[in-house]
Amino acid sequence: MKQFFYTLTTLTSHWRRRPGQFAALFVGLAVATALWSGVAALNDQARRSYDRAAGALGLGGSPSLVAASGGFFAQDAFIALRRAGWKVSPILEGTIRLGDKSYRLLGVEPLTLPKISSNKMPEGDDLNDFLGPPGRALIAPQTLRALGLMEGATPTISEADRLPPLAIARDLAPGMVVVDIGAAQRLLHRPGRLSRLLLAEEPTADAPTLESVIGETLRRVEADEAPELAKLTESFHLNLTAFGLLAYVVGLFIAHASFGLAFEQRLPIIRTLRAIGASLRALSLALVAELTLLALLAGAAGMAGGYLIAAALLPNMAASLEGLYGAELDGALGLAPSWWLSGIGMALIGAAIAAASGLVKTLRLPVLAIAQPFAWREAQRHWLYRQAALAVLALMGAAAALLFGEGMEAGFASMAGLLLGAALALPLPLAAMLRLGERRARGPLAKWFFADALQQLPGLSLALMALLLALSTNIGVGSMVEGFRRTFTQWLDERLVAEIYFEAASDKDARRIATWLSHREDVAAVLPLCKAKTAIRSTPGSSWPVEIVGAPPHETFSAHFPLLEAHADAWNSIARGDSALISEQLARRLRLALGSTLEIPTPTGDWRVEIVGIYPDYGAAKGQLRVDHDALSSRWPDARRLDYMLRARSETAPEIMLALQAEFGAGVARIIDQAALKQRSTDIFERTFAVTAALDALTLVVSAIALFASLTTLAAARVPQLAPLWAAGVSRRSLALLELARVTLFAAATALVSVPLGLALAYDLVAIVNVRAFGWRLPFHIFPSQWLEVFALALLTAALAALLPIRRLARIAPASLLAVFANER
Repeated sequence: MKQFFYTLTTLTSHWRRRPGQFAALFVGLAVATALWSGVAALNDQARRSYDRAAGALGLGGSPSLVAASGGFFAQDAFIALRRAGWKVSPILEGTIRLGDKSYRLLGVEPLTLPKISSNKMPEGDDLNDFLGPPGRALIAPQTLRALGLMEGATPTISEADRLPPLAIARDLAPGMVVVDIGAAQRLLHRPGRLSRLLLAEEPTADAPTLESVIGETLRRVEADEAPELAKLTESFHLNLTAFGLLAYVVGLFIAHASFGLAFEQRLPIIRTLRAIGASLRALSLALVAELTLLALLAGAAGMAGGYLIAAALLPNMAASLEGLYGAELDGALGLAPSWWLSGIGMALIGAAIAAASGLVKTLRLPVLAIAQPFAWREAQRHWLYRQAALAVLALMGAAAALLFGEGMEAGFASMAGLLLGAALALPLPLAAMLRLGERRARGPLAKWFFADALQQLPGLSLALMALLLALSTNIGVGSMVEGFRRTFTQWLDERLVAEIYFEAASDKDARRIATWLSHREDVAAVLPLCKAKTAIRSTPGSSWPVEIVGAPPHETFSAHFPLLEAHADAWNSIARGDSALISEQLARRLRLALGSTLEIPTPTGDWRVEIVGIYPDYGAAKGQLRVDHDALSSRWPDARRLDYMLRARSETAPEIMLALQAEFGAGVARIIDQAALKQRSTDIFERTFAVTAALDALTLVVSAIALFASLTTLAAARVPQLAPLWAAGVSRRSLALLELARVTLFAAATALVSVPLGLALAYDLVAIVNVRAFGWRLPFHIFPSQWLEVFALALLTAALAALLPIRRLARIAPASLLAVFANER
């Protein structure tokens, strides 16, 4: 045991002599852990919110009976099934507006709920208050705070409807309000209608079959069959995880470079320990213990940094998920113990990966070889060949994932293989460039410059790989985001052509408003929208949620609505009621093309339509169909008829909006003009990519730290190589400028390589990953001006990273340079 402690003390003394190297190692592990754990915290926060929403009152874990053709159904089915011995509980779901936000209203019957659900309902007097007049509306504490209301308040949701007194339910998910089923039917204006029936228990063997009681009105949906928020947002979180993993890998480059240099510089110490009798076992244990201690310290710091990163990015991510998917996230960051354990585990894994090769090489070298100060350099004549072989393997893996893989995981695997292969291959063009420069150079100093740079390439290769990944990611993601921004802006201009959009509070209000508007001369057209929801089977055993939008025949749609491809007479076919437009992502999911037929489940039976057009629907999580307004209304008696578009002159739009609000008050639930709606959509877009942009910037910062760490740790080793030039008459200032030129040359060459790699990454994102993740394909745009920005950024990054080491070199004392000759080996 003493031998172990003596060995450990001797090894750790190296860090006291080289605190800068220890700082680089510590920062590398801490930054890698921080970026990974920050992304993990965001994803964990979102998934816990999804679980709470899906498991509200335990409803997500029970099978359900839903209308066979979608929509609502009569509560007579509930009465018939209960009388037949089926233990079912009625549920009615809908959307209400409180203030300027929509909330999910859930009507339940607590006395018949499954046991897991009834245990979460009020008990005793609280249950009596919930059931009896005026009832109670259960709401999460954070939702109550967001509304700025107090417990017991009765907020208005329409001109004539108010919620029962609000009561806090701490286990309830944000964005949800739970009331008694009778209150829900009244508030949603769905008397005698239900959304689904929960199966509290499986029917007994002697119970009558479902068909014998109610015919084919309802169908059974298992607990895991209906798409949930977690499924809808899976691609969003996978994108986030991929960028977190990229930043983690870049951070490990710092640690790997620092560990490698530390092991190399400690070879004489290890030689001495072995020579005086330290066993290989004690040395191995000491190295592992040192590594573990460093990983724990850096991991703890990284977890704290990850928490701060997650807290800073959470608002943007929450806004994106709400805007895209309607997912409500808890605004307070709560972290489970598993997050802390996984973060420390990632720090340990990262440290083991970073130190593995150096540890193995050190322990396997014979004692005499260890005595040579730079024993590893002797083994690096095959270094480029090994790098090339690994790069080829990585690129072959990327090609295999692209050609034979399916799903967004395969898309990310191909992207990872491409980035890894390019990073591993980077030293090859750099070495070729330096050899060419050495052959073409004139004069001894110029030849030495290229030869010396070639010798330093292995020590800087990891930092340059990190810089390459950061720059290419900046180009790839920047090209994707800017291309998406242009496409999205153009799409909004084509999609949002009406001057005013509004939503009525109820069907009665909608009819009154439509009649009033029809008599105004300043309103050119009143275009009602009819909306319904259904689920279309995408694969055997699974279905996908689909929104169906019905619009009347009008020039607003036929002349402006953006289409990717369509039949020449598509709009006339839609007006006949037997055709539909389909969103791009739904067409891909269902494998439909122009001319395909689709069976749409409706409350009045299956509706067969022909696909006559495919349109982009960027940002939509669910599939969408566009059909004729009257055709949809006739097949969906319970369809939503509250949304309207108004055509008018732009200058009269504000006056019309004011008149509407003055005339109908709360009867207008929501109203917005074209400019405000476009701005809101653009804000959602910007927030969606805010997290990605932040991770992209952090990755670039990490690459700068990696380059700085490598230059700093190599600075001491450079003195014996530069002293002969100084002795030959080259000034210290000239030596510093040569060092700056060397770093700038490496950075410039890396930036040049990053351009084609970044373009390949952008194409992978828009044409492969984005299609497999979201279902839509974006146009591929090229932005040469961005390349110049990245080139300048690379030079600036290299200059800042080299500033301190070069400054030290320019100010080094002549005595330090002379000492090299005094200690010449």
